[in-house]
Amino acid sequence: MLGLKLPSDPRWVNIVEKNIELILTDHAYCEQKAASNAMSLAIRYPKYSELVTAMIQLAQEELQHFEMVHNKILERGLVLGPEQRDKYVNDLLTFTKVKGKSEKEALVDRLLFSAMIEARSCERFRLLSLEIADEDLRAFYHELMVSEANHYTMFLAFARKYGEGIDVEKRWQDFLTYESNILKNYNESGTIHG
Repeated sequence: MLGLKLPSDPRWVNIVEKNIELILTDHAYCEQKAASNAMSLAIRYPKYSELVTAMIQLAQEELQHFEMVHNKILERGLVLGPEQRDKYVNDLLTFTKVKGKSEKEALVDRLLFSAMIEARSCERFRLLSLEIADEDLRAFYHELMVSEANHYTMFLAFARKYGEGIDVEKRWQDFLTYESNILKNYNESGTIHG
């Protein structure tokens, strides 16, 4: 369903299990960044009213997820650690930086970038929901996996809707190929995209 060209190595879960505090802290910040991204889209593209409405709702949902993850951290007697740089997201962002783009092309790229992150997060949450030994986290990540899948499809739908005159399907395939190439450098850290 996600169309990812390179699946995550299932052994990534073993790395995650060695430092639950790290994955939960990283995950909390991913949710915060997703909320910020949604608001950024709403502010940058105000003339797309349907998008603005959806992004406001998404930002609220992502902040609820941040709270849910923070509660998991507290339940375990831990504290939210410092934010770590998300190299995966920064590497993926470089694919969208092309000078001379029209506003529409930039919007489509931002939407596809967002869809890509949601797709990979969904895939990682699925792995956790199936493979992590901690039963509480299995259920937690299953619930969030469903939400991420909805976000992924929403971003793709908006890219297709607002991408008139742009070969959105080709651009999406280019994103998928690029992402699979950068993912080869990951799977070795216990972070959501690491």
